[in-house]
Amino acid sequence: MEVSATLKYIRHSPRKVRLVVDVVRGRQVDEALAILRNMPQHSARDVYAVVKSARANAENNLLLNTDSLYIKSIAANEAPRMKRIMARARGRADRITKRMSHVTVVVEDREEIQ
Repeated sequence: MEVSATLKYIRHSPRKVRLVVDVVRGRQVDEALAILRNMPQHSARDVYAVVKSARANAENNLLLNTDSLYIKSIAANEAPRMKRIMARARGRADRITKRMSHVTVVVEDREEIQ
Protein backbone atom coordinates (compact mmCIF):
# COMPACT_ATOMS: atom_id res chain seq x y z
CA MET A 1 0.00 0.00 0.00
CA GLU A 2 1.45 3.34 -1.05
CA VAL A 3 1.50 6.27 1.34
CA SER A 4 2.73 9.75 0.47
CA ALA A 5 3.74 13.01 2.12
CA THR A 6 4.56 16.38 0.58
CA LEU A 7 6.43 19.41 1.83
CA LYS A 8 5.94 22.52 -0.25
CA TYR A 9 7.75 25.83 -0.63
CA ILE A 10 11.10 24.79 0.86
CA ARG A 11 13.54 27.69 0.68
CA HIS A 12 16.27 25.59 -0.95
CA SER A 13 16.87 25.31 -4.67
CA PRO A 14 15.71 22.04 -6.27
CA ARG A 15 19.22 21.34 -7.53
CA LYS A 16 20.60 21.28 -3.99
CA VAL A 17 17.67 19.31 -2.60
CA ARG A 18 18.08 16.67 -5.33
CA LEU A 19 21.62 15.97 -4.08
CA VAL A 20 20.11 14.88 -0.75
CA VAL A 21 17.09 13.12 -2.26
CA ASP A 22 19.21 10.95 -4.56
CA VAL A 23 21.08 9.48 -1.59
CA VAL A 24 17.98 8.02 0.09
CA ARG A 25 15.93 6.91 -2.92
CA GLY A 26 15.01 3.21 -2.70
CA ARG A 27 16.26 2.69 0.85
CA GLN A 28 14.46 1.42 3.94
CA VAL A 29 12.73 4.29 5.76
CA ASP A 30 14.63 3.80 9.03
CA GLU A 31 17.95 3.64 7.18
CA ALA A 32 17.08 6.76 5.19
CA LEU A 33 16.20 8.67 8.37
CA ALA A 34 19.54 7.70 9.92
CA ILE A 35 21.41 8.89 6.82
CA LEU A 36 19.48 12.17 6.65
CA ARG A 37 20.05 12.87 10.33
CA ASN A 38 23.83 12.82 9.78
CA MET A 39 24.09 14.67 6.46
CA PRO A 40 25.72 18.13 6.57
CA GLN A 41 23.42 19.74 3.97
CA HIS A 42 20.78 22.16 5.24
CA SER A 43 18.10 20.66 3.00
CA ALA A 44 18.59 17.26 4.65
CA ARG A 45 16.63 18.55 7.65
CA ASP A 46 13.59 19.28 5.46
CA VAL A 47 13.82 15.97 3.60
CA TYR A 48 14.11 14.22 6.98
CA ALA A 49 10.84 15.83 8.06
CA VAL A 50 9.00 14.69 4.92
CA VAL A 51 10.23 11.09 5.18
CA LYS A 52 9.31 11.01 8.86
CA SER A 53 5.85 12.36 8.02
CA ALA A 54 5.32 9.69 5.35
CA ARG A 55 6.29 7.01 7.86
CA ALA A 56 3.85 8.45 10.40
CA ASN A 57 1.08 8.55 7.77
CA ALA A 58 1.66 4.87 6.99
CA GLU A 59 1.69 3.92 10.66
CA ASN A 60 -1.31 5.94 11.84
CA ASN A 61 -3.62 6.09 8.82
CA LEU A 62 -3.15 2.62 7.30
CA LEU A 63 -1.73 0.73 10.33
CA LEU A 64 1.28 -0.53 8.37
CA ASN A 65 4.38 -2.00 9.98
CA THR A 66 7.09 0.69 9.87
CA ASP A 67 9.93 -1.86 9.85
CA SER A 68 9.06 -3.05 6.34
CA LEU A 69 8.57 0.38 4.72
CA TYR A 70 10.88 1.59 1.98
CA ILE A 71 11.01 4.75 -0.12
CA LYS A 72 9.37 3.86 -3.42
CA SER A 73 9.80 7.30 -4.96
CA ILE A 74 11.05 10.65 -3.81
CA ALA A 75 11.24 13.80 -5.89
CA ALA A 76 12.34 17.41 -5.48
CA ASN A 77 10.45 19.53 -7.99
CA GLU A 78 10.68 23.23 -8.69
CA ALA A 79 8.27 25.56 -6.91
CA PRO A 80 7.45 29.18 -7.84
CA ARG A 81 10.44 31.49 -7.68
CA MET A 82 10.57 34.65 -5.61
CA LYS A 83 11.72 37.57 -7.72
CA ARG A 84 13.75 40.30 -6.03
CA ILE A 85 15.58 43.40 -7.21
CA MET A 86 19.17 44.30 -6.36
CA ALA A 87 20.32 47.87 -6.89
CA ARG A 88 23.24 48.36 -9.24
CA ALA A 89 25.34 51.29 -10.37
CA ARG A 90 23.91 54.32 -12.20
CA GLY A 91 20.32 53.72 -11.08
CA ARG A 92 19.97 50.31 -12.67
CA ALA A 93 18.71 47.07 -11.16
CA ASP A 94 19.38 43.35 -11.51
CA ARG A 95 16.85 40.61 -10.93
CA ILE A 96 17.54 38.05 -8.21
CA THR A 97 15.55 34.80 -8.33
CA LYS A 98 15.24 32.89 -5.08
CA ARG A 99 14.36 29.33 -5.92
CA MET A 100 12.10 27.07 -3.88
CA SER A 101 11.19 23.41 -4.15
CA HIS A 102 8.44 20.90 -3.41
CA VAL A 103 9.48 17.50 -2.01
CA THR A 104 7.17 14.49 -2.45
CA VAL A 105 7.84 11.12 -0.81
CA VAL A 106 6.01 7.85 -1.52
CA VAL A 107 6.66 4.92 0.82
CA GLU A 108 5.43 1.38 0.36
CA ASP A 109 5.26 -1.80 2.40
CA ARG A 110 7.89 -4.23 1.10
CA GLU A 111 5.93 -7.31 2.26
CA GLU A 112 3.05 -6.42 -0.04
CA ILE A 113 5.18 -6.77 -3.17
CA GLN A 114 6.23 -10.39 -2.53
